[in-house]
Amino acid sequence: MTVRQDVHSSGTPVLCQSCEARHHGVCGALDPDQLMGLAKTSSKHTVEPGAELIGDTEAVDSYSNVLSGVVKLTKSLSDGRQQIVGLQFAPDFLGRPFKVESAINAEAATAVSLCSFPKAAIERMMKESPELEHRLLKQTLNELDEARNWMVTLGRKSASEKVASFLLMIARNIDPALDPSAQSTSFDLPLTRADIADFLGLTIETVSRQLTRLRSDGVIRIENNRHVTVDNLNRLQRRSGA
Repeated sequence: MTVRQDVHSSGTPVLCQSCEARHHGVCGALDPDQLMGLAKTSSKHTVEPGAELIGDTEAVDSYSNVLSGVVKLTKSLSDGRQQIVGLQFAPDFLGRPFKVESAINAEAATAVSLCSFPKAAIERMMKESPELEHRLLKQTLNELDEARNWMVTLGRKSASEKVASFLLMIARNIDPALDPSAQSTSFDLPLTRADIADFLGLTIETVSRQLTRLRSDGVIRIENNRHVTVDNLNRLQRRSGA
């Protein structure tokens, strides 16, 4: 089910004032008049876990800012097999400007809140605002750096280090309000054990074994098979091989 709500009013777009994308995402590059113009074309909506946000080879007609939740990015092969190739968190920008059709599949891994706007509106603003274009380029380069780091994780790290690296990535990204200097955090795992195994190139049994090992060693605590607490992020980082 999708719930939609206009993000603009007759005056200042109030919801934009507290939006993470406004302060830390691409919309932070817009001046008040530009933000107002974009808000008038935008809608805020929530989607349930498992909902498809972008289909592979689907025509691109809109983009979105991720306001909360986790988006799973996958690539499909001709025989139907899929590979998870990335995750997106708030306040990431979902979509690739100037692409005629999507080259990736995006699915809500958790309940996801999005602010969506027409393709034409954002591409017009990119031409008018070099700062917006700069922010989008910076996010793209950050994603490239993350992809290269993840290649190291998949190609060189042990199973234990892979699982710790995954947990560290979730811990650092799932809550955009988390203080970067925080030493502890807690979160719900956004992926199933099967998806984690797919993402890490491991078996489900290996993922479960490594989570149990991290819990036994006191690096993490797990409640209800899904809620993870990390009391010392530095300790988890050391276990990730970083």
